[in-house]
Amino acid sequence: MRTEDFRRHLHSHPELSFEEHSTAAFISEQLSQLGIEHRPIAQTGILARIEGRRGNLKRCVVLRADIDALPLQEMTGVEWSSQCEGVMHGCGHDCHAAILYGVLKRLNENPDFEGTLFGVFQPGEECNPGGA
Repeated sequence: MRTEDFRRHLHSHPELSFEEHSTAAFISEQLSQLGIEHRPIAQTGILARIEGRRGNLKRCVVLRADIDALPLQEMTGVEWSSQCEGVMHGCGHDCHAAILYGVLKRLNENPDFEGTLFGVFQPGEECNPGGA
């Protein structure tokens, strides 16, 4: 899947904090199609893992992207507008998640790096207490 299509899917199917069940299922499906190891975390989040081909795998880098949306009514009129009444990605989390997906996709295709890369698709960033 193209990164742009990934982002547009998330944008049109937003979910509030710790309600990101469909979002997590979608991300999991896309990572599975790429052969990227991953597992659920923090109720509705996803942790992905890619090992580099060289060096010490104990060396780690973690990249994080939020996946929750806000309780706002979208009025943009774009083709990929929110399909969920009163919920939208108005804070850019759809973009954050798409960028992380694109990075994981590219590095999984050519893991010519040292160490292990973790990608965290973080739920609940917009709520307090939560990920904020």
